[in-house]
Amino acid sequence: MTRFGRRAVIGFLMFGVAEAALANAPARSLVPTRKPSGKSIPVAKPVVKGASALIQEANLGGKIGFVVADARTGKVLEQHNGSSSLPPASVAKALTTLFALDKLGAAKRFKTQLIATGPVRNGVLAGDLVVKGGGDPTLSTDDLDAMAAKLRAAGVTSVKGKMRVHGGMPVIAQIDREQPEHVGYNPAVAGLNLNFNRVYMEWRRTSNGYSVKMDARSDRIRPGIGFAKTTVASRDLPIFKYSGQGGKDNWSVARKALGKSGGRWLPVRRPEIYTGDVLQTVARSHGVKLPFPVKSTTAPRGKVLVEHSSPEVRVIARDMLRFSTNLTAEVLGLQASGASSLKASARSMNSYLKSKFGLKNVKLVDHSGLGDSSQISAQEMVQTLVGAGSNGQLRSILKTIAVRDDDHKVVQNSATKVVAKTGTLNFVSALAGYIRTPDGRDLAFAMFMADEPRRKALKKSEREAPRGSRSWNGRAKKLQSKLINRWAALHGS
Repeated sequence: MTRFGRRAVIGFLMFGVAEAALANAPARSLVPTRKPSGKSIPVAKPVVKGASALIQEANLGGKIGFVVADARTGKVLEQHNGSSSLPPASVAKALTTLFALDKLGAAKRFKTQLIATGPVRNGVLAGDLVVKGGGDPTLSTDDLDAMAAKLRAAGVTSVKGKMRVHGGMPVIAQIDREQPEHVGYNPAVAGLNLNFNRVYMEWRRTSNGYSVKMDARSDRIRPGIGFAKTTVASRDLPIFKYSGQGGKDNWSVARKALGKSGGRWLPVRRPEIYTGDVLQTVARSHGVKLPFPVKSTTAPRGKVLVEHSSPEVRVIARDMLRFSTNLTAEVLGLQASGASSLKASARSMNSYLKSKFGLKNVKLVDHSGLGDSSQISAQEMVQTLVGAGSNGQLRSILKTIAVRDDDHKVVQNSATKVVAKTGTLNFVSALAGYIRTPDGRDLAFAMFMADEPRRKALKKSEREAPRGSRSWNGRAKKLQSKLINRWAALHGS
């Protein structure tokens, strides 16, 4: 063989070795084996750690229940405590989505109207201006600003009568009374809602103490508000106190809890007045002078001057599932049931789930999952997901969940695809949805993990950020990722 020929052969062989090494490098040296005549060498499946071992490693305590099934046939492939009822946390929002889509329709829109009870002459509305809510959970400051501009375009510059606000349903003071009263994710619920019924409190230390402002901020503007105020008090605990004295939302905050500066969202307890308050402020910038709002208990009659339509229910539900907004879930559920209280509305949804999907033991106390008295088993959750369809409306709007490796790092361009709803409370973690395995099989799954004794031992004041909750939740999420990887590896077609 010539020198050139030998180099070419060696180069070719080295290229082959390098390509093989890059493509699928073995963890250890392989011993050559003789290939049986006429038979292919069987390919060993990767070793997958057992579910019991993964649960033990997570060291969560409490109780863990999961079920994974074929999403098309409903055949259960693996389960652990699958019939145990546990808190679903925000996974309940997936059930609320099914309820709302069925009862309201995916294309339903909610209307917010400005109604005149008298004629408009020379810019003056002779009667009242009524802000009428229609159950829109997504109304924002920017939406009100656009409505104010349209009111001016309709020829209104002032109102001789009153500005009345009417939500059309009883105001529910808060979603869950067991939550700390100052957390923004536990606001009032009404037929007229704004900014998910939250206001922003911002503080800054000055030479004279603290300057505190409250506003209804959006991405574009930050209108101030008059119905709520915050004072700084010389105390250690509680950090926040609330009073509804004088028909306003009155907050006080402990001075020692404030640093140099900061801000946070606070819940609104008077959403109808809040909406009218902000409309009064933004209307002023458009040359429209409005009085401070008063609440109306009767449905208005008159001419609709301005009407704002929400996005479709399908879009509202998609965003709710993505951002897990409690206010949206409760409003959608109430609108779907037509009930006047969260408990009655939740009972209506429980009946729907039992009738539609054959559930027997589901017990939800609200539509967001914030109340930890809600209970459902992984088995019944998967039964619902299968009944909803492996390619149904719910799956199409669930949030994409990143697939992670055993070190909990995101796997880029993973062949396994997961869409699901997450759920988190203190010492409660849940995940339920659909998996598409690398070979195209569709699985439905639900995982509920809860240390209920540890959660129940918490004082109300500890519930915003209890000690140990963050690390517990981190371990729970790692366990969920490992179980998903296990099922994708074992239960493909």
